[in-house]
Amino acid sequence: MNYEDDIRIDETALDVEWLEQATLMIKYAKHAAVMRQRLDLAKELLDLVRAELDKEIRSNPERFDIDKITETVVQNTIIQQDRFKKANENLINTKFETDIAQSAVRAMDARKDALENLVRLHGQQYFAGPKVPHNITELREQRQREADQIVGQRLTRRRT
Repeated sequence: MNYEDDIRIDETALDVEWLEQATLMIKYAKHAAVMRQRLDLAKELLDLVRAELDKEIRSNPERFDIDKITETVVQNTIIQQDRFKKANENLINTKFETDIAQSAVRAMDARKDALENLVRLHGQQYFAGPKVPHNITELREQRQREADQIVGQRLTRRRT
C-alpha cells in the first residue's frame, strides 16, 4: 500500500477522484483493522512468552543462574531472555505499523474533505474567470517542494 500516492488528488478529474474515494477509504479501513488484529495478537504472544518464561524460571532457577527467587528477579530475568526480546520487538513494530495504518485512514478522510472543498470551489467557478487562472497543480507542487525542503533542513539540524 502506498498511501502517499493514493492520497493525491487530480484536480482535473474530480469526478473520477470521487468515484475512487469510497474504494480507497474501505481499502485503508480494512488494512487498519487487520493491523489492529495483528497488534492484539502480538500483545497476546508477548503475554504468553512472559508466562512461559515465568514458569520456566520458577521451576528451574538454576538454569537461569538464580540463587533466590523474588518477583523482581523473575521479572528482570524474563526481560533478558531472547524469546521475550523478540516478542517485544514484534509488538513494538506491529504497534508502529498500526499507527501508520490508522494515520492513513485519517488521511483518506482528510482527502474526502479536500475533495468536497475542491468541488465547492469548482461550483463557485473559482477556477474560471476573465483572467488566466493559476495552475493549482503547479502551485501545490511548489508548496510541497518548499515543505519538503523545510522538513529536510529540520531533520539535518536534529542529526547534528
